[in-house]
Amino acid sequence: MRTYDHLCRAVAKGVNAVVVSVEYRILPDAHFPEQLNDALHATKYFLQPDVLAKWSVDPSRIALSGDSSGGNLAAAVCQQLIQDGNAVRKIKLQALIYPLLQVLDFNTPSYQQNMEMPINRRFMVAKVWLEYLNGNSKYVEPMLVNNHTSFDVSQAVALRERLNWSSILPSGIQKHYKPVVQTVGTPELIQEVPAIFDVRASPLIAEKESLKLMPKTYILTCEYDVLRDDGLMYAKRLEDAGVEVKNDHYEDGFHGCMMFADWPLYFSVGARTRDNYIKWLDENL
Repeated sequence: MRTYDHLCRAVAKGVNAVVVSVEYRILPDAHFPEQLNDALHATKYFLQPDVLAKWSVDPSRIALSGDSSGGNLAAAVCQQLIQDGNAVRKIKLQALIYPLLQVLDFNTPSYQQNMEMPINRRFMVAKVWLEYLNGNSKYVEPMLVNNHTSFDVSQAVALRERLNWSSILPSGIQKHYKPVVQTVGTPELIQEVPAIFDVRASPLIAEKESLKLMPKTYILTCEYDVLRDDGLMYAKRLEDAGVEVKNDHYEDGFHGCMMFADWPLYFSVGARTRDNYIKWLDENL
């Protein structure tokens, strides 16, 4: 939480809002779905009328937000709240900062383009995903070539279309990259790591009916980030479901850049992403 203290203070001041930062359990002490459960329980607790009143929070002006893996949790919490009709209606906005949203395709254009980009290399993302889902690291290489979603994996058939980037992403984003779909995969991977197909882990593969119930959404994406296309595809799927979405894309952005907005690690794109994120929250919350 200390890493995000400065950003949380900037949001609290810029939006004149109460900011609750959830210190959910992390690897290696906790694995999926414990992190999600921590975030979900904290959210439901805070949404209680007496708790909102204690902190003088307007119950009609509540947003969920997170960056990277926190963006995954924020999106998943929003989707889980659908199961509680009263709770989901209490969320006015969701704001996702370069979110991690799927574990089914490690060969989207952004994964191919930025596979060796510092901070968030493709190999490390796959490795952390496996650890999060409590899988064996020996499956990193099969996942990198999409063996876990090959044509002979029946569970992947319906889900593959929900992140078919060749039909979701604009041609300018796809560039010269081609989809990677294997004919024969590694079936034992799915048997040993069944959470790969769990929508709670990959909010991007949610059904359209669920997405229709999502609140107004802000998604920040960066060109030099393996997760760029996760955010772009989620924005498009939400828009297709009728949700109002604001996508802020930074051509000079990189994963984690919002944390580089102050001395001694200052980048202009860090300050711009932070300021525009806070500006959107202030205008829409």
